[in-house]
Amino acid sequence: MSTVGDISAIAARAPVIPVLTIETPETAVPLARALVRGGLPVLEITLRTAVALEALRIIVDEVPEAIVGAGTVLDPVQLDQVQRAGARFAVSPGCTEALARAARSSGIPFLPGVQTVSEAMTLAEHGFEILKFFPADAAGGLTWIKAVGAPLSGLRFCPTGGVTAETVPAYLALPNVACVGGSWVAPRVAVATGDWQSVERLAAAASTLKRR
Repeated sequence: MSTVGDISAIAARAPVIPVLTIETPETAVPLARALVRGGLPVLEITLRTAVALEALRIIVDEVPEAIVGAGTVLDPVQLDQVQRAGARFAVSPGCTEALARAARSSGIPFLPGVQTVSEAMTLAEHGFEILKFFPADAAGGLTWIKAVGAPLSGLRFCPTGGVTAETVPAYLALPNVACVGGSWVAPRVAVATGDWQSVERLAAAASTLKRR
């Protein structure tokens, strides 16, 4: 089995992928720079705001050292939009047959989401071997990841959703966890007030976490 679009190489760049919901374009570049300085170069910009694509384009243009991807990609149209905006990878909270086919056809590194063993098996048939486990905390968390380790031994996961600075070390200690996604490294208040030093400190702490 080969990883579609080589998402494994991107996941290997850092133990934590910041999941960013950017409300204003003006915060995009300083936020990205603070995270990269802290040692987290892989950034997921979620398509949850009206300025998300604009923010993604700005970071791609002005922070070349960042590996910028798009999250909350729900369909092939959005997948095409984020590729045109310069995204180097895409993430979805789940996956449909149409989205899986579009991702394979496009060649973009893609991290599709799952909640169940059956969903994971279906995506493995499509060639995806690193999957987003979302929402991790609500869907079983560490217990789920541990339980599927043996039956789904060929797959690895990126738990996202409810993962915190306190719980992330336990996730990264598991052999079937490739990395984790989380928003705690970019607190909403810090971003709103331009407290980039705090963001950089949180990123630096996350970047030193060890994976098994």
